[in-house]
Amino acid sequence: MYESMVRIRRFEDCIHLRFLQGTLPGTVHLYQGQEAVAVGTCAHLNKEDVVASTHRPHGHAIAKGVTLKSIMAELYGKQTGCCKGKGGSMHIGDASVGMLPAIAIVGGGLTIATGCALAFKFQKRDNVAVAFFGEGASNEGDFHEAMNLAAIWNLPVVFVCENNLYGASTHFKLVCKLEDVADRAASYGMPSAICDGNDVFSVYDCVGEAVARARAGGGPTLVECKTYRRGGHSRSDANAYRDKEEEKVWLARDPIPMAQKKLMSMGILTQSDIARIDDEIEKEMQDATEFAVNSPLPSPDECFTDLWAK
Repeated sequence: MYESMVRIRRFEDCIHLRFLQGTLPGTVHLYQGQEAVAVGTCAHLNKEDVVASTHRPHGHAIAKGVTLKSIMAELYGKQTGCCKGKGGSMHIGDASVGMLPAIAIVGGGLTIATGCALAFKFQKRDNVAVAFFGEGASNEGDFHEAMNLAAIWNLPVVFVCENNLYGASTHFKLVCKLEDVADRAASYGMPSAICDGNDVFSVYDCVGEAVARARAGGGPTLVECKTYRRGGHSRSDANAYRDKEEEKVWLARDPIPMAQKKLMSMGILTQSDIARIDDEIEKEMQDATEFAVNSPLPSPDECFTDLWAK
């Protein structure tokens, strides 16, 4: 899990630099600071389990097993990208590993994951669907519809709220009377849990219980992970609206150093392990970038493929 978090952070360091240099098209919403949520959650999932992501999907995709080369190529708009260069940063995915192409509409993935969970139940499979979403999406109609349907049909879905306090530039306190999104589960007769979203071990334990319940036929759970994005909403956001003292407190609780410190105190991770992991991931970044840059652009004919299901 530590290695996976570092991989996500280094990947986004890499693409952020390239976006600033103007070598990548489009825009990017970085996941930095929230890595523990994706990693702690996806550690419980297999390839047949599905994940519905958001406009901030890189961490979810990497944690779920989408290759760095295919993600990087997608960001470059290349034919070898995980969505053949048609999706870009906000729509990366690979169904072969259970990562649905990310859905940039706020709250849009909640109903999709619920639909997948309904399919699993009809097919009598023990798979689980997970919907990642931000606290701002809990004010969308899709959130309430998905929660209600999942509850009354007892579906194997876990709703993972990544509460980073800000919907774009608006603090959660300004749009919701409740302090905790998790409280909303009670109105649907659904269990809920709150965990430290910056502590990968806390996320792992908390989501693990919800996934196990769903697999066993116990129905849905709403898990709220309290976390914080390290940067602005998108690459063009200077973050001027956030309280500097608040930032200082949260940024000091970076999930990667926190996990590193704990693993070292347990005798599981050493300085040589850290150096080795950093070197290996740096090589992965170089290989992924080289692969993406040298891959071909889609041909014009690709405009007419993938329009309809076969």
